[in-house]
Amino acid sequence: MEHKNLQLREMQIFPTDKTLKEILGDSYNAYSEFQSSLLALELEQEWQWYTPYKAWFAKGQYKYTTARGTQKEKTIYWMYFFKGYFNVAIWFKEKNRMELLKVDTSESTKKLIRETNTMGKLPTFPIQFDVHNTQLLPDIFTLIKTKKILES
Repeated sequence: MEHKNLQLREMQIFPTDKTLKEILGDSYNAYSEFQSSLLALELEQEWQWYTPYKAWFAKGQYKYTTARGTQKEKTIYWMYFFKGYFNVAIWFKEKNRMELLKVDTSESTKKLIRETNTMGKLPTFPIQFDVHNTQLLPDIFTLIKTKKILES
């Protein structure tokens, strides 16, 4: 992720639709469609100030109840905002990479799944999408649904 062009860098200014429209411009329609799909995906989006990057990020949370009645929540995606577009990062466990390749996504998404390296000490890797329009949303939604099944 290119940090120098990261937006929403003022801690005192909480992200609003007005701010996001100004930042995203034409890609705001894709963001709006993404937001409209959260309920159907059983996700809640929360804003978080992320100190290492000094910026507001959005995270998608999946809240569920286990068979034993325990309340759980799982972060499904992180969203970062840049001038003219937003980035959605969905992190997966390395052990699930082969299962992801079987999911019905575009060839370009399958290439991302194959080629993205693990990061950090944990065996996880991010599938990241720079979203300028609605074209990538079907693959993003498919991976969100898959993550909920594989990693909950």
